[in-house]
Amino acid sequence: MIARIVSGLVPFLGLVLIWVLIWGQVTWLALVTGVALALIVSATFYLPAVRLSGRINLWFGLLFVLRLLGDIVVASLQIAWIALAPGYRPSNAVIAVPLRTRSDLVMTFTAEAVSLVPGSIVLDIDRETSTLYLHALNVKSVDEIPELKRKVLDTERRLIRAAGSADDLARLSSGRTAAAEEGAP
Repeated sequence: MIARIVSGLVPFLGLVLIWVLIWGQVTWLALVTGVALALIVSATFYLPAVRLSGRINLWFGLLFVLRLLGDIVVASLQIAWIALAPGYRPSNAVIAVPLRTRSDLVMTFTAEAVSLVPGSIVLDIDRETSTLYLHALNVKSVDEIPELKRKVLDTERRLIRAAGSADDLARLSSGRTAAAEEGAP
């Protein structure tokens, strides 16, 4: 019963947070109207329950955030160089990256983290096969694709170590993807 309440509370609080962020200030009026709108949206529309792993490792969470900030700075400098370099010829790629997690939350956070780093954006997430499809900037050859996939999987690994489930941690240590574990091609 408590787990059910908590799993419904996550999207509810997310809606309130989004409302407060839209207004750009934390006031009693913004909080009260955010709660009222979250109640209306929750009663009107189906919000899927978010399954939490029940574990958070603060050390790995801090490492995730620090690495994400570093990746954003480095990628921003690379994109600035591409924009300023004379004679740039666009060479992009769309790649599929099979993830190891089955958690919607970890998949979403991985997609958000990858999209925050300049130079790539997630186009789609296939929940059935736990696959991210992303567009990557400045891919000159097919030989660069494994490195791009490794970077996405490193981001997912850091998230799983910070807040992933026991199943995700087991898949992480075995090196298997979620789809391969379930027998999908």
